[in-house]
Amino acid sequence: MSALSRLPDGAVALATPDELRERIRRSAHLKGRQPAQAALNEVRELIGARPAGGHRRDLLIEHLHRLQDHWQGLFERHLVALAAEMNLPMAEVFEVASFYHHFDILRDGDIAPSLTVRVCDGLSCELGGAQSLLAGLGAAQLPAGVRVLSAPCVGRCEHAPAALVGQHAVTRATAEAVISQANRALAPVPHDLSAIDFIAYDEYRAVGGYLLAAALARGETSPETVLQALDDAGLRGMGGAGFAAARKWRIVREQPAPRLMAVNIDEGEPGTFKDRTWLERDPHRFLEGALVAAQVCGIGEIYIYVRDEYHEARRLLQAELEALQADPPCALPRIELRRGAGAYICGEESAMIESIEGKRGEPRLRPPYIAETGLFGRPTLEHNLETLHWVRDIVEKGAAWYAGHGRNGRRGLRAFSVSGRVRHPGVKLAPAGITARELIEGYCGGMAEGHELYAYLPGGASGGILPASLADVPLDFDTLQPYGCFIGSAAVIVLGHRDRARDAALNMMRFFAHESCGQCTPCRVGTDKAARLMEAPVWDNATLEDLNQVMADASICGLGQAAPNPVRCVQRYFAHEVA
Repeated sequence: MSALSRLPDGAVALATPDELRERIRRSAHLKGRQPAQAALNEVRELIGARPAGGHRRDLLIEHLHRLQDHWQGLFERHLVALAAEMNLPMAEVFEVASFYHHFDILRDGDIAPSLTVRVCDGLSCELGGAQSLLAGLGAAQLPAGVRVLSAPCVGRCEHAPAALVGQHAVTRATAEAVISQANRALAPVPHDLSAIDFIAYDEYRAVGGYLLAAALARGETSPETVLQALDDAGLRGMGGAGFAAARKWRIVREQPAPRLMAVNIDEGEPGTFKDRTWLERDPHRFLEGALVAAQVCGIGEIYIYVRDEYHEARRLLQAELEALQADPPCALPRIELRRGAGAYICGEESAMIESIEGKRGEPRLRPPYIAETGLFGRPTLEHNLETLHWVRDIVEKGAAWYAGHGRNGRRGLRAFSVSGRVRHPGVKLAPAGITARELIEGYCGGMAEGHELYAYLPGGASGGILPASLADVPLDFDTLQPYGCFIGSAAVIVLGHRDRARDAALNMMRFFAHESCGQCTPCRVGTDKAARLMEAPVWDNATLEDLNQVMADASICGLGQAAPNPVRCVQRYFAHEVA
């Protein structure tokens, strides 16, 4: 739930004043309620007895998940009981629960859905037939109590269209496959259909895994050796901003202890699925990178934040963390795994930190930067999974090995998430600086049958849209800005000659409007207004540019600041589509 809601036809609308008054009324009416003993018992059974020092405030979202998973919703009686059990104001619990899309607040007389099906309507899945899937499910005979929702990108763009049936992903989904999985999920003993082929802990250790972390712990490798290797390799953050990794580590290690670390696996950018792919194949490589970073920077606690849509990957990671902790190669910092709750904004580093603290995922104003004042007010090192994935290889194989892979004057390797109208979509490990044309022809088997290259998005929803005539621009940090684009997390979505760039831009803007946290007016109002203007056959370019300028200049975080990029690219390169 948020101040933005999705209409049945996929359009986006701000909550009406009456809807907002109703939410305030409900929160106020709950404030004075005393918890019923039965509800307290039900809450305690799920979250455990109250510890001597009381429940930790930062575990509020984890406790809400337990309630939601068990009861298929958050009933008012349980929210009242949870607030009492955690010694929190009812309004505080309600405002957190109402922020995240995957929490459903229900009145005590309501009937919760038996199962929720989320059909992705992100751009890649739209190209793959999401609307036909939604229509097929709407006409099908679903099991009783099953509800179907359209949802933003679920991170399985290479297997479009995708759906989540409860906590199970259905890829290349058909109505028949979704219904079949729904029946399995509702069976008395649901089948575990997860079958992920990955490198487990013992296998990783057998081929030299964690030797670097152990060598650092024993003093056989120095922190400065690691930092110099990352510097020489030119490793930059792969989450989108591209900040130099070694420089970030040095800034954090210079701050007063205690220092913390947050690993961002919330990749909600439409078209992005590389971190999930690495996590499902080789989870210990990024974990070793995190341990190396912790030792170099003097970090005592690591928090790993995984998006809620990655249920199978999160369960895998939990099991492998337990294996690591049962037989550690060196002294380990405290490691906690946290679960997102359906909010793209939590991919922004400060919003993720707010969420880890059990709050609404709203970005913070900066300065101060999180390297100085981050998680729980302490200096915090934040990285996404892919950045940490490369640490071991760079130190063991040498900076020259990594840097030598680049093309067109660039350095290093990148994992490109490629989806859309290509023959073989997926994560493609390729040299930094490769062009879109080379990526499509050399790594994806060319365009899909019957499609010719028309346009591509080089950096997901935020990165803009370029025409086929610019398919020979190197793809890397700092190479795309002259064209009004950026690479971000390297999510490349390819459009064919039957597609329209204006439709892709509208899909992106609707996504931004749906996922705006609502904290700042330029983003909250601007994205919604822009989406409505973009539905017109002929665009009002002057008004759109006014909105673009205000969003770019005055939004608090990158969501609103980057939202104009697809619009401006259509105006610049595809003006014939909107004239």
